Formats: sequence, C-alpha cells, structure tokens
Amino acid sequence: MLRNETAASPERRAAALRGLATYQAAERAPRPAAPRAVAQAGRACLRDYGGDGPAVVVVPSLINPPFVLDLAPGNSLLRWLTSRGHRVLMVDWGSPPAGEDCDVSAHVEHMLLPLLASVGERAALVGYCLGGTMALAAACLAPVSGVALIAAPWHFAGYGDDARGEVAALWDRARTSCEAMALVPVEVLQAGFWTLDPSRTIAKFEHFASLDPTSDAARAFVQLEDWANAGAPLSLAAGRQLFERFFAADDPGERRWRVGGRTIDPATIGVPVVDFVSTRDRIVPIASSAGFADRRTIDIGHVGMVVGSRARSSLWEPLENWLSATAVHK
Repeated sequence: MLRNETAASPERRAAALRGLATYQAAERAPRPAAPRAVAQAGRACLRDYGGDGPAVVVVPSLINPPFVLDLAPGNSLLRWLTSRGHRVLMVDWGSPPAGEDCDVSAHVEHMLLPLLASVGERAALVGYCLGGTMALAAACLAPVSGVALIAAPWHFAGYGDDARGEVAALWDRARTSCEAMALVPVEVLQAGFWTLDPSRTIAKFEHFASLDPTSDAARAFVQLEDWANAGAPLSLAAGRQLFERFFAADDPGERRWRVGGRTIDPATIGVPVVDFVSTRDRIVPIASSAGFADRRTIDIGHVGMVVGSRARSSLWEPLENWLSATAVHK
C-alpha cells in the first residue's frame, strides 16, 4: 500500500516511514483500569461509568477496543454523558477464545440482550459503528427507550461494488489462515480499513512525522493510533458472517438477517431513533446508513466525530440533547 500510494513521490514515502518509526518509539503511559463490571453475559459485561439518571447503554463495535469512547481525561464521551446526568453503562465484549462458535447474531442474542435485561429499566441504546448495527437488532427484540446510532452501517450495498470487492478479496486471502487459527486477528480487520481509505492511512503518518513528538497533538495521535491497532480478535463465526453475509450478501439491508429466529427489520422499531452520520466517513459511508428520518449529518470523519477537536459540539451535545428529550418522553 505504501509503494502504491507514494510511487510518484519518494519524499512522501520517506516521510511516512519516519512517522511510523516515531510512532513506534513513542512513550506511552499505561491506561487506567476499566470501570467495574455490574453484569455479565458469557465473556461480555456491562461496565458502570456512574451517574444516577436515566440509563444509557453504549454498544461499541466488535472491532477495535471500546476505549475510543473513553479515550483520555477530557476526551471521553462516556464520562461527559455521566457528568450531564445520565447513568452510563458500556458493553465490553471481552476476548473470544479460539474456536468459539459465536457469530454477530449470537453476540446480540446471547450477550447484548441479557445485558440489557439486567439494567432493570428500559434503557436508551447508543451504538457506534458495528455496535450500532447490533443495537438496532437488539431494539427489534427487547424493550428500549430509544436508539442513537453513530456511524453505524446497515445497507452494506451502500459501500459500492469497488469497496465490497476489495473487502471480499481481503477475506479470500485471509480466510484459510483465520480458519487455521479459529479466529480473525485484528490485523486482518485493520487491513480491511486500510483498503477503504489507503491515501489517508499514508497521509496521517506523513503528518505525524512533522510534529514535535512531545506536543499534545503527537500524544493524541499516539493514543488514537494505539486504539486503532489494538483490540481482541473476532471469533471465526463473527468474522465469517461479517465478511460473507453482511458485506457480500447485505443480509441486514435486504432484511435477511435473523437473530433468535426473528428477521431484523428496523421499520418495526417503535421508539425514537436518531442516526448520526458523517459526510467524510470512508469506513462507514452515508450510503450504508439505515435511512431513518431523523438523520444528523456531521462534517467530521468516522473517528474524529467521537474524539476530534469538534466532537463535543458536533456529536456529544446533540446526542445528549436527544437522550435527555427521549428520557423525558419515555
């Protein structure tokens, strides 16, 4: 990818490699311990971020660790929502053992639904990326007060033929190794993200090479890049369903996705739903969104809309306003 993107510019290639080396050598402070778990369902748990207001259950993606929602002091959507008077609980999916037979549907049926039932009240769901896809499925099957989607794909055909073809080719190359390991390593998933936006992948390391390594901007880059390159693997069953039934066959968008013996149809959700989408998102393009009437567009990328310098005004505050209004009317 580096060769392809910088074929006409050895200077850019050198800068990207300098940025990569600087990132690898950067000092890192240990992350604080995760909040306590207050409910368990298999390997998944609910982590309690505090607050005594209406319950909000935040559903992160299965891909990459959930701490992007609690990235750093002063840059934590979860802790900010708690400070605004909500009881915030986050799903932690844990790490699957090799050979676990648990696809995306089973994550919803056997982990997310029991965790929701443990809350003791109808909670609002907030789902980020694939976590939003799963939150929609849960809302079709369990009583909730509302659903807020953040960059959540539903119509996978909306990725377009080229991107879906690249994802299919990636899975063809990786499948045999994944089957031998009985897991889908995070490196396979990260390579998939790179294929969706290769130019930005190179450009961000070029830019990092120009930063003072001791600056706040450099530290923020390292924090975010560490998140992007970390995380538990997917179970083989979840990876296979994601690649073959979601990306290739578009089961959710074609209303063929079944969970617990029921077809998942967002049109049947009888509670308020808001869909925050990004006009600059290459990971989850707007065309893949579920198409709810209350759709809020944000001119920030897939990750920046959650942790970027404009995240509070563009996403956090509108989300909190919506959650407060939903709690009043539930």
